[in-house]
Order: sequence, then C-alpha cells, then structure tokens
Amino acid sequence: MAHIDKNNILEILGKKIMPGQGAMINLNMAKLYTTTSVEVPVIIERSLKPGPVVLITAGIHGDELNGVEIVRQIISKNINKPVKGTIICIPIVNVFGFLNLARAFPDGRDLNRVFPGTKNGSLASRFAYQFVHKILPVADFCIDYHTGGAMRFNVAQLRVVKGDEKSLKFAEIFNAPFTIHSKTISKSYRETCQKLGKMVLLFEGGKSMDSNKDIAKHGVDGAMRVLNHLGMLKPRFILPEITVKSIIIENSSWMRAKYSGLLHIKITCGKQVEKGEYIATITDPYGKFRHKVIASHSGHIINVNESPIVYQGDAIFHLSIAPIPLNEE
Repeated sequence: MAHIDKNNILEILGKKIMPGQGAMINLNMAKLYTTTSVEVPVIIERSLKPGPVVLITAGIHGDELNGVEIVRQIISKNINKPVKGTIICIPIVNVFGFLNLARAFPDGRDLNRVFPGTKNGSLASRFAYQFVHKILPVADFCIDYHTGGAMRFNVAQLRVVKGDEKSLKFAEIFNAPFTIHSKTISKSYRETCQKLGKMVLLFEGGKSMDSNKDIAKHGVDGAMRVLNHLGMLKPRFILPEITVKSIIIENSSWMRAKYSGLLHIKITCGKQVEKGEYIATITDPYGKFRHKVIASHSGHIINVNESPIVYQGDAIFHLSIAPIPLNEE
C-alpha cells in the first residue's frame, strides 16, 4: 500500500520518491490480447517541505477529453511542482477507454460505477481496486475532472453534497462558474473518496469527444486557486482574478423533447433564461413541421443536449430551479 513514512519519503507502486524529487511511474493496468501491457502514467512532483498530498485525476471515462487537457496543462505549465507537499497527476485514468475513444472499459463496465472495486472481479473492478489500494491511500485532497456524456454539454461546474460545509468552502475557493448541489453516486470514485475521509472536488465541463479551451481554463484556474489556498502554488504564478462568484444551484430539472426530429439550439449553455423564452427548434428532415422549444421556467441552462437529432422524450435542456422563499407556500 502507498504511504509516506516519518522521514517524508513517499513509497508508491513499489518506488520510493524522496522530498524534492519528481517521478513518472506506471501503474500496470492489464494486458491487451497481444499480451502488450497497458500502463497508466502517474506523474509525481514533491517539494522538500512536507505538506498535503493532492491527487489530480481525469479520464476516468476514456472519451472525456476536456479533463485530460486540463491536467495536461497543469503539468506542462509546472503548476504541479509544489512549494510544499506533493502533487500527483494522472491525466488518463482509463487508458483502455482513451485508446478506444470510449467511456467504458473493454468489459463494458463504467469504471466510475465499480469503486472501490474487488480483487478478483471484472477488469474495471480489478483496476478500481488497485487504484484505491495503491494510489489513493497517500492522497489528502482529490480533484477529479469530468465532462458531460452522450453529446450533452455541461457548463463548467463543481458538484458538492448539500450540507457538506467543507466541500462548499473549497468550491467557493475553486470558483467554477456554477456550484451544483449533487448527491454522490453509488460506487463512484467521489463516494469512495468521501468514505475514506478524502476531501474531493468533482469538476464537470464540456462534453465527451470534444476539447473546449474555455472549459479547460476554468479547470486550470480552479486548481490553481485551491493549490494557492493550500500554500502549494509557487509565487510566480498569477492567480486569475475573480470577477463573478460561483452561482450555487440547489435544484434543477430536465426539459424533454416533445417531438422527434432535428434539434436546433438557439442559446448558449450557462445562459439565464426566462419562462416562455424561445430556446430551440425541432424540425423534421422534410420541411413539413417546425416546433419551437420554449423554456418551461426561469433559470440557468446548466446542460445542453448538442445532438443534432433527438427522439421524443430525450432530455434536451437542464435548467436550474430557483429556491422558493420561506414566506411562500
């Protein structure tokens, strides 16, 4: 099991990394049919001064490229070289999925639904087990990057459990455009971190199979703010100015397509809309009908289905719901 001893020596994946050193170590994932090993690079940077261990991950879903780009930038800009403590970066957790441009593992399982894994289970479950036992034990603070799936574009957001004051505090420090109250999903990485007493922030932004520079900037800026708060960011980095505070969303609901057809989006994700506002059109391919999609209520658009074709009943917009004042029934 990974650990840091009394002399501040980090032992992880069978390697010892001394204070002030950096290393790239491969976590052996499994083998291809050809017996070629598939390995997950784990990039470690340590300060001479002891301090927190921050674990930054992306690519738990192999087709979510925005997170990979965020962690890549954190490494390439040397943001991951701390003043104190240790920063561990894993840009692509699910290398199998990344190679196949797929969300899941080759066994068809969603890695983010099998944590903490089992020693002798499915391929995804075995990998989750190795990750939880060989990487996660040394982490004090985790930042995990995701995107929307299935052509759904998520506005840049952090997800925190309602009532978790510590998470809300760090969400305020990270300052993504939106902070969404969201329960943990059973057998997810976030739930496992919380059960193990690890502070974890889950970032969502953009959509799968897409790279968005604005989403990447929000992800990198937020990580810098958190590292600075922990006293780990080098002074040479200029923190991005906070001009607008994160908008907290406690409740939300989906709008669904009333017709099947071609979807034409008329607004941008993150926009505040008013009830009755014209936000999209659904047409048939033959020019016979044109249906206007009207906002069901006022709120912020936090997710947009960017698929050009939808079926009746498909979720197309995710809108925030304003809280009801206490003096109203």
